[in-house]
Amino acid sequence: MLRLTQASGFAFAVLGAVCFSFKAIFVKLAYRYGVDAETLLALRMGYALPFFIAMGISVSRREPRPLSRRDLGMLGVLGLTGYYLASYLDFLGLHYITAALERLILFIYPTLVVILSAVFLKKPLARALYLPMGLCYLGIALAVGHDLDPAHAGSNVLLGCVLVFGSTLSYALYLMLSGEEVKTLGATRVAAFASTIACLLSLAQFAVMRPLANLIQPWQVHALGLAMALVSTVLPIWLIAVAMRRIGAGPTSMIGTLGPVLTILFGWIFLGESLGTIQLVGATLVIAGVLLIGRKKA
Repeated sequence: MLRLTQASGFAFAVLGAVCFSFKAIFVKLAYRYGVDAETLLALRMGYALPFFIAMGISVSRREPRPLSRRDLGMLGVLGLTGYYLASYLDFLGLHYITAALERLILFIYPTLVVILSAVFLKKPLARALYLPMGLCYLGIALAVGHDLDPAHAGSNVLLGCVLVFGSTLSYALYLMLSGEEVKTLGATRVAAFASTIACLLSLAQFAVMRPLANLIQPWQVHALGLAMALVSTVLPIWLIAVAMRRIGAGPTSMIGTLGPVLTILFGWIFLGESLGTIQLVGATLVIAGVLLIGRKKA
């Protein structure tokens, strides 16, 4: 029975990594139909909102502790940084860079959590982390250099990198701030409420910036928005949560390092993105750096 539980936990973790890896693919495919980032994000969040509301109601029934004003304020900040702003900047950046490069930049978030914790929480930055962090940024430099070649990517690659780096920084800030709330309210409750707030912010942004008629899109755009909501948002959150319960956070995080490689592979298959040796070397360095950081922190 224990082996079956562990096997299913590993399967859920792998499937969760696969689902997360498809997000950038869905975005890039939707952009081919001329949809803008604000409308696409509104579709994704709009389709996901009912599921997050249901998740929040379910977890609140199991954990009836009322939310204080401080809790609500922190959940608002977490929804703003971790799910809304990070998603919006990521969607903007994907206009200019490949799905593979986007995934690699997003994957360096552990290095930013370490740096932010040192700056704002006064946690010492161990010298042992210098090498893995250097590997991460060397890998990104190689990948960016690959995509700066006009033969491999379009214009404004650096702008796209800056936008996606901003997304990564926003998500890292969310992770740094969420520690105490997760201990108090539980990971599922935090994710459900913060995600709900992010969905509402995304819909409000669309209402301010775009006419309602923008929601009239080809059925393919709506299908991709729904796929992003279910396959790359709601489902992987649940899969990773189950995997962590069954095999622990460490093994689940290790399996998550498949993400960049999967996105590079999917980008090659579904988007026709180039698959070069330098790009693969860069991905290897980033993954190695993240794994080393995970070991040092553990």
